[in-house]
Amino acid sequence: MDREHVKGTADKAKGAIKEGAGKLSGDKDMEGEGKIDKAKGSAHKAAGNVKDAARDAADAIRK
Repeated sequence: MDREHVKGTADKAKGAIKEGAGKLSGDKDMEGEGKIDKAKGSAHKAAGNVKDAARDAADAIRK
């Protein structure tokens, strides 16, 4: 697990909390911020997956 995966997990968790708090309080702006944070988290996780795949491919070539 690299930094991108950690960032992704943190952003998704933060987004879920913000989205939930926004829904409970009726704050549409906070709910929207939460959705954006969750999307950023997904993007970070995808970037981490690409890095992992590239690293695995490079390792396979070396063997």
